[in-house]
Amino acid sequence: MNPVSDSFVRRMGVSVAPHWRVFTAFFLYAFSLGGLFPRLPDIRTQMGIGESALGLALIGISVGTMTSLTLIVPKVERFGHRRLLLVLLPITPIFFAVASHMQTPMAMFAALFFAGLVIGCIETFVNLEADRVEHQLKRRIMNRSHAFWSFGFFAAGTFSAAVTHWGLSPQLQLWASVLIVAVLTVVLLGKFDAAPARTSTAPEQGTSRWVSPTKGIVLLVGVCASALLLEGAGFDWSAIYMRDVFNSEAAFAATAVSTVALAQAITRFLADGFVQRFGPVRVVRLLLVVLLAGTTLVSFAPAPWYAMTGFALLGIGSSAVFPLAMSAAAQRTDRSSTINVAAMAQYGFIIFLLAPPTLGFIAEHAGVRWSYGVAIPLIFLSLMTSHALASKD
Repeated sequence: MNPVSDSFVRRMGVSVAPHWRVFTAFFLYAFSLGGLFPRLPDIRTQMGIGESALGLALIGISVGTMTSLTLIVPKVERFGHRRLLLVLLPITPIFFAVASHMQTPMAMFAALFFAGLVIGCIETFVNLEADRVEHQLKRRIMNRSHAFWSFGFFAAGTFSAAVTHWGLSPQLQLWASVLIVAVLTVVLLGKFDAAPARTSTAPEQGTSRWVSPTKGIVLLVGVCASALLLEGAGFDWSAIYMRDVFNSEAAFAATAVSTVALAQAITRFLADGFVQRFGPVRVVRLLLVVLLAGTTLVSFAPAPWYAMTGFALLGIGSSAVFPLAMSAAAQRTDRSSTINVAAMAQYGFIIFLLAPPTLGFIAEHAGVRWSYGVAIPLIFLSLMTSHALASKD
């Protein structure tokens, strides 16, 4: 971004409080990528492929994100968070719009791989900014930041449902999202300046790019594995579920994605108070029970509204499990917090990497209901390992 364009962006931007600029960045980040998933039934039909091939195409996002986290992020951070966010946020929806035009799974994989490269950078920088502002303000904003990510996904799902009802193609919708994100980025983040870095984290920046897990981290991955898998299933496959199982209209099927996102967003927004009062172990166990109820209801729903209720419960149950597991990893004393958090992030993304093709294969050969039902044993595993949230060593 050259000085002339940067000056223009600053003039166009409005003043926003530090924590609200973080919330805005999370919202726009999610809105950038959330428009694709409600339209996957239409895109799959246009491409003439099954669930397995679609699942393989979708892992392009996870492969690109893992590549970015491992290889690219350490090299580009020197360009500064302001410059990177103002450039990368408007670029992200472009790759999803391009992906919607692809005619083969491999071409779609390639477009989504490049989207994943950008997502890895944004994911890192918005979370770092949230941590810095949290430190600057001396109060927690991380859970609420992730709530605004869910609100952004909800907004994208609602927008998708509306334009589907109006008869717009997925391609036109996704290109419209490019314009919306570009305008909102300039207006709401134009005056954005990165918060000061935490000086205490400087000695840990030279850590290995790939981090081996300890027993404690393996247990924490077990705690959140089911929530991660079902969060991805809720976003990736819910619209296809409604179309395939109940032959729902496209607009109604698209609302399944926004139902998951809204339930998740509201729960994340309120989670901090419950964690402070009851502790992370009790809260996570309750969320996992809700997740079990929602997954069971989706797997055996006799009618569309039962399934929608299940998707809402799935959004609630998957909401705060991973953030609380990440907090537990950061608080462990066996290694530095940076190393433990990096290990959690990397192994969490492995689940996201394997989930789309695995669930797509199950959906194509056993039915899309079992894409959710197969996760029920994982929820019991998460319940059995939930005591790890209380351990600090």
